[in-house]
Amino acid sequence: MESNTVHWASRRYLKARYEDLRRGYRQLPNDGRQADGYHYTTEAKQIFPRYNVVAAILVEVERLDPDHLPGIDVLTHALLAAAEAANSPFTTPRQDEVEAGAIADERRLFAANVRRWVAQPDLDIDPLPYRRVLTPEESSAWRTSLQHRWGVRNGWWHPLLSSSVPDDVLVLTGESMWEDDGVDQVRRVLRELGRRRVVEVSEYGADYLLDVGIFAPRYAGAESLWSDERHDWIAYASHEGTVAFGGALSAGLATNWPDVHGWRWSGWHELGHLERP
Repeated sequence: MESNTVHWASRRYLKARYEDLRRGYRQLPNDGRQADGYHYTTEAKQIFPRYNVVAAILVEVERLDPDHLPGIDVLTHALLAAAEAANSPFTTPRQDEVEAGAIADERRLFAANVRRWVAQPDLDIDPLPYRRVLTPEESSAWRTSLQHRWGVRNGWWHPLLSSSVPDDVLVLTGESMWEDDGVDQVRRVLRELGRRRVVEVSEYGADYLLDVGIFAPRYAGAESLWSDERHDWIAYASHEGTVAFGGALSAGLATNWPDVHGWRWSGWHELGHLERP
């Protein structure tokens, strides 16, 4: 049994399990709340603790570097340790009996799957793109680098830094990365520049090193910044419905994306509810 096969199986399972549980929760009436609109129903408490602990386990699994995985015995131990002990701010608050039982059951379910995968000598899993959680030291170094190289302040970049945007910064609407082929255009420019991997730094949660093929500069609940080891480009998705690009990525998009101007952010009036810096 190869370590990368079991690691891929773990990541695939956890990602799919998370989406299934989230989908189930979204189908609950009244957003899983009781009639008072405050307390959760028993059904809700049997679901949301599960997807929270699955997300926490996935973070621990993705701390392992897919390029340098340990042998299968050490990997198995690490995966089972994640199943037993992975936590996050969403799993550590005091739980009632229903919530605690749901979390414990989800931990056992992942551990059982790990043991089953390891016991299958002919396990065949399609590879997954590279994605690894950065160490705290790496995250700190990247935040310092983005501050020094690009003037990022407190996790903010353009257009939220000042009332004027530099001419060499391309600011688009956030919808540009959800509609049309915006994300494909960004990935294409980076590939043409010979870039393979991207660093993702977010306002909360884990930071990542990931394949260009799964890089998507979108606001999905957290302010995020992206760059790579050459430090010659930056992307920033804000909570105010903008996505900004600088350096080589800005130049490449402006030159090679025919529809880019149709997605340009047209100025501060679009962010009228936000005070100008």
